[in-house]
Amino acid sequence: MLKIVINAAVIILSLCYPFIVYFGLQHFEAKILLPVLLMLLGLRWLAGGQNSERKIVIVAVVGVVMATLIWGNQLALKFYPVMMNLGFLIFFVSSLFSPTSLVERMARLQDPDLPPHAIVYTRNVTIVWSIFFLLNGSIALFTALFASEKIWMLYNGFIAYILIGVLAASEWLIRQRVMRKHAN
Repeated sequence: MLKIVINAAVIILSLCYPFIVYFGLQHFEAKILLPVLLMLLGLRWLAGGQNSERKIVIVAVVGVVMATLIWGNQLALKFYPVMMNLGFLIFFVSSLFSPTSLVERMARLQDPDLPPHAIVYTRNVTIVWSIFFLLNGSIALFTALFASEKIWMLYNGFIAYILIGVLAASEWLIRQRVMRKHAN
């Protein structure tokens, strides 16, 4: 039960991070917001497990905390979405250089005996997600460096999540068509 609560807290803090930073930067110095990052790091550590998503979150949070401590400015706090996208980009792209792509590994959890067309499809989906994380991370970087705090919060706290949902839903719809096509 405690693990469920901790995981829920991590998800909520991660999703709310842009809003917390936006509000915090309106009222406090960057270093004052470090406890929020450290809480996210601590909760992620307590959640346990050795999955790659956990490692990406931990590395991103540590990177942002270190940058904030070193530079002591607000800009470092805006790099959390950039670091997350970079981590997922590396995670997805690196799987393309292994015998099974990340999406194929996830698909094999449901169907261990994937047909050849499904393996090609999962590899293509891995490429699409890699491109998405490259573009999304680039936009997150641009908003951190050049946009106002309101635009940064709007993109990283709302638009990016909408885009993730649209991509996931689109992929699911396409997958249904591909499955029907090969079932006939």
